[in-house]
Amino acid sequence: MTENKVLPSKVIGYWMSDRKSQKLNWTEFGKVCKNHGYELVKLDLNKPLENQGPFDAIVHKLTEIIARKDNQAYQIIGRIEQYIKNNPKVLIIDPLDSVRTLLDRFKTYSVVLNTSLHNIDVFTPTFVEILSNNVEENVKKLKNAGVTFPFICKPYIAQGTDYCHKMSVIFNERGVVDCKPPCVAQSFINHNAILYKVFVVGDHYQMVERPSLKNFYTINENQKTITFDSHSVSKSDSSSELSVLDPSESAKPCSLDSNKLYRIVKTLGNYLNMSLYGFDIVVENNTNRHAIIDINAYPGYDGFPDFFGKLIDCVMTRLAQSSHNVKNYFEDSGFDTSDSSDEKKSRIKLDLIN
Repeated sequence: MTENKVLPSKVIGYWMSDRKSQKLNWTEFGKVCKNHGYELVKLDLNKPLENQGPFDAIVHKLTEIIARKDNQAYQIIGRIEQYIKNNPKVLIIDPLDSVRTLLDRFKTYSVVLNTSLHNIDVFTPTFVEILSNNVEENVKKLKNAGVTFPFICKPYIAQGTDYCHKMSVIFNERGVVDCKPPCVAQSFINHNAILYKVFVVGDHYQMVERPSLKNFYTINENQKTITFDSHSVSKSDSSSELSVLDPSESAKPCSLDSNKLYRIVKTLGNYLNMSLYGFDIVVENNTNRHAIIDINAYPGYDGFPDFFGKLIDCVMTRLAQSSHNVKNYFEDSGFDTSDSSDEKKSRIKLDLIN
């Protein structure tokens, strides 16, 4: 007698690079999904998604493809966007436009600037976009924007490229020539060489402490530009000389305010419309102001406890919220869910799409 198998009632499609899948041990997430009644299916981006579903949700890390500027990448993203447009009920974690925002550092910092976080003494250091090789023009832009020396020069693309973590510390006007446009210049904040990385999964978040750049004070006008890789400086096991404080300085870091951290997570999640993201924050010496210096889509989640458990919880919560919103729409519109009229259902479907 053949035993009847109970098939999962819902399907989660996903895509990420093989390297990312192996790093996260993604096969384990498949087991977690199965235990919660979901099937996990990897997307083939070279084929139409309509033939691979239907999907209830899609979880992705498409940053590397979105960051590419070639026809194949455009075609892949175009197919995905068309599928999303044709299937508005499918939950996307996270929306592609939100991911695009975080790929652009200038737009990312602008988001923080436009939030209400300044009311709790949380800010992003002054910044300006550098698009020209004209040093005189760039010096004027820096002054007009209020960017002070020293400042960090960062590639405007934050993820998905080989050079996105290649940065420079510019100490004086003479060093402005070392800016490599397109880039973003951001005032440097002294923070006792301590960086806090915060990883967010829906309503859950985890903070880890990492080494960072040391303090820079009075700078000689002849001080040369320092170039570095932010990944190398801020790894958990990093031993970069750029993170070593001067002997006269206290190594005691300024503490991160847990209440402010909660407010930051809630605010950024709402403004960005994202569930999977991370941000880097430092605490300014002497003032204890909290400075957000970078935000990333779908970070590494190193050291995040029970990541897969939190991820499936995030997906299930978002699906429930989406279902609740549709139910409310039906009720508010006077739609009788017991009425099987194809004409009425088609009208409601069109309203939801539009």
